[in-house]
Amino acid sequence: MKSKLEYIWLDGSAPTQGLRSKTRIADNFSGQLKDCPMWSFDGSSTQQAEGGSSDCLLKPVFICPDPGRANAYLVMTEVMNADGTPHPTNARATIDEQDDEFWFGYEQEYFLMSMETNLPLGFPLNGYPAPQGPYYCGVGAKNIFGREIVEEHFDLCLEAGLNIEGINAEVAAGQWEFQIFAKNARLAADEIWVARYLLERTAETYGMYVEWHPKPLGSEVDWNGSGMHANFSNEKMRTVGDKQIFEDICNEFGKNIKAHMDVYGAGNELRLTGKHETASIHDFSWGVSDRGASIRVPVGTVDDGWKGRLEDRRPSSNGDPYKIGSIIVKTVKDSEK
Repeated sequence: MKSKLEYIWLDGSAPTQGLRSKTRIADNFSGQLKDCPMWSFDGSSTQQAEGGSSDCLLKPVFICPDPGRANAYLVMTEVMNADGTPHPTNARATIDEQDDEFWFGYEQEYFLMSMETNLPLGFPLNGYPAPQGPYYCGVGAKNIFGREIVEEHFDLCLEAGLNIEGINAEVAAGQWEFQIFAKNARLAADEIWVARYLLERTAETYGMYVEWHPKPLGSEVDWNGSGMHANFSNEKMRTVGDKQIFEDICNEFGKNIKAHMDVYGAGNELRLTGKHETASIHDFSWGVSDRGASIRVPVGTVDDGWKGRLEDRRPSSNGDPYKIGSIIVKTVKDSEK
């Protein structure tokens, strides 16, 4: 039997990398990652190489069934140089994690957009829909736009075996969210990227597109932006039960605002204004159950005797979860020194 292997990678677009993919055929494929061969592509067409030396390598790192195609698999890859070293655009290779110590849960927000109007679904051609209020977790044709796309994507993720934990309509019209969790920083990011790929491909069939920008309508309008809240923990946070551990982590985050903002997504300054459930991009704060803080301590973490997770609310919807996971792991480790 012949199987289709869809190799997916991140290109060299700046400031926000884009998804690329291409298909190869494998005979009698086992379905296992170890049997996915290395492949190559023309890096000069993706802003990752010069034309005179254009070969870049694709190293498979994650595989799952592709429920949208017959006899097919989705293969997430890392981009490598021709000599086998990580390409400069390969942020996955920068994650310093051993033994699945870090657990990550990402809350991926996005807008579904009309190709005809270049506006979010539910927005009239001139003006705006009714103000925010009824859209968040809403129901009914006056409040909800694009549910058929969202539901199809949800089913595809489940059939692919991704650890998607839920979906919901978000605060603005045409805005949605899905959540991915994994007990490994790299795996959580792998699954976010594959889920993004599936969403983009699903929207194609409806003549729609996905807008990942954190503030697609601009900062001057009174509409929520899109984020990708990062929930994270390591073994100490989950098991020790010491408030000081969490204070030390938050204090370390406060010392490294720029390092985090540099990788939390382009255009994030339009979203992190101190309004619409955000903290200012220029400041750092943390608090229990505080959705206006940079980092929220979930009330469950406190109720469990300071055992659990933290939620960094600053990453934007277009942020790279490889870069986000990498800097969070580094900062948490630095807080222990």
